[in-house]
Amino acid sequence: MSDIKLIEVPKWGLSMDEGTVTEWLIEEGTSFAKGDLLCEIETSKITNELEAPFDGVLRRVVAKPGETLPVGAVLAVSAEAAVSDAEIEKVLTSIGADQVPVPAESERSPGGQPTPAEPDVKRTPSAPAAQESAPAAGTIGATAGGTTTVPQSLRGRTEDDVFATPHAHRLADELTINLGLVAGSGREGRISVQDVQDAIRAAGGTVAQAPTPARSGVPGRTTQDDSTIDATPVARRLARTLGINLHDCRATGSRGRVCEADIREAERKFRLLPDPVTTPPAGEDTAQVAPGYETIPFTAMRKAIGRRLQESKRNAPHFRLTADLQIDNLLALRKQINATEPAVKLSVNDFIVKACAAALRKVPDVNVQFDEAAQSVLRYASADISVAVALPSGLITPIVRGAESKTLAEISGEVHSLVTKAKAGKLSPDEFQGGTFTVSNLGMFGVREFDAIINPPQGAILAVGAGQQRPVIVDGQVVTRTMLTVTLSCDHRVIDGALGATFLQELQRFVESPALMLV
Repeated sequence: MSDIKLIEVPKWGLSMDEGTVTEWLIEEGTSFAKGDLLCEIETSKITNELEAPFDGVLRRVVAKPGETLPVGAVLAVSAEAAVSDAEIEKVLTSIGADQVPVPAESERSPGGQPTPAEPDVKRTPSAPAAQESAPAAGTIGATAGGTTTVPQSLRGRTEDDVFATPHAHRLADELTINLGLVAGSGREGRISVQDVQDAIRAAGGTVAQAPTPARSGVPGRTTQDDSTIDATPVARRLARTLGINLHDCRATGSRGRVCEADIREAERKFRLLPDPVTTPPAGEDTAQVAPGYETIPFTAMRKAIGRRLQESKRNAPHFRLTADLQIDNLLALRKQINATEPAVKLSVNDFIVKACAAALRKVPDVNVQFDEAAQSVLRYASADISVAVALPSGLITPIVRGAESKTLAEISGEVHSLVTKAKAGKLSPDEFQGGTFTVSNLGMFGVREFDAIINPPQGAILAVGAGQQRPVIVDGQVVTRTMLTVTLSCDHRVIDGALGATFLQELQRFVESPALMLV
């Protein structure tokens, strides 16, 4: 019994309650070392790869791809070959995980290794192993569907900030491909596995595939391993139920993933369902009409956003204060710095983040979080500014920590790095959890002003609109000035009206006299 170890859903950050297994990176019967990547887990904010907490052998996968489990639930069982399947099943039964079917002893070798009777799901060899036997011409490896060859023009190392799916990054590492040379077709230019394969073919290489021949007018069905195809958990589960290979589906979902609608389209394509609009038999006066809408299930991120903001709106008594800030001096300073320092490209939002940090230093009672359980206020010395970033799948708020002590150039570089990592799904939990104040900027969309919902447990959020030239009266004369409207939403349990107004006064002072932020 002591030789059996459980691999459980980890807790990545305080707000993580559950995780969805999207893919296993090793097979049952495979030995692994501490630190090896075992599987990919999607949470409400990020998709992360689980590292092995110890050395062992993967004897039983309990959580299949697509299953959502709470933190601490059993994902898999590790045990040496000498441990029998009966002993493993006894442990699973004792912890309530006995619903997983046990393979018959005749289907497994004595050491628990899969035999040919089990499904043969194999991953492409890792890049180092493939290169040991690869000829100079660029042949990477042979599979059941042929040989993959990568032209020299695509070879190289991929930078970490390239916007691509985790599967595309992994495939590029295995094939030694520079993703910077691949054009992405996904939303916002994200590179998918299909884009990598298309680039190989366009450059004169070949990609291993194994389509079945078409029959009876129905398109051929692919039998190639689809474990590397990026798909939502719902889509992957539905495809498995219907026997549809993800290679046969168009990826039209968010972040370039195969979604449920893509599976349904493949279901119709392969004639697994009748056409959505049919002619009724004689004698019937009704017809089936396809609905004029598409059902899009909530992702884990959307569920988390909805739950947190609903709680914030319900529990925190919001009040709002609006101010117009003149930013002509700020724009002039920004232009001067960007022209003087070619390596620095400051945005208006960088100045706003810095100004908020400086104002929080002057008015520390706004730099707070509300501990609802203890009914107490946590006042922070450091201004950790959360910056709202819109993603195709929802909203995330990476944090510029200690912004009051950073220069404008440092803030600009950090924001750019955090946004890039957020769009690539590579933020670590400590980079987006916490924060003492949030800046949400919709000015780039031409929005003049708006109200924002507080990001709990923070006490306030600043909504920033677009800078616009407006007529204002100066010394009795109508003149044109560039004005920026900001709206501060406050939690009245911890911030009163006068305190919020004092913060806006300090913010206005720093924005309208931006040189103060440089001293």
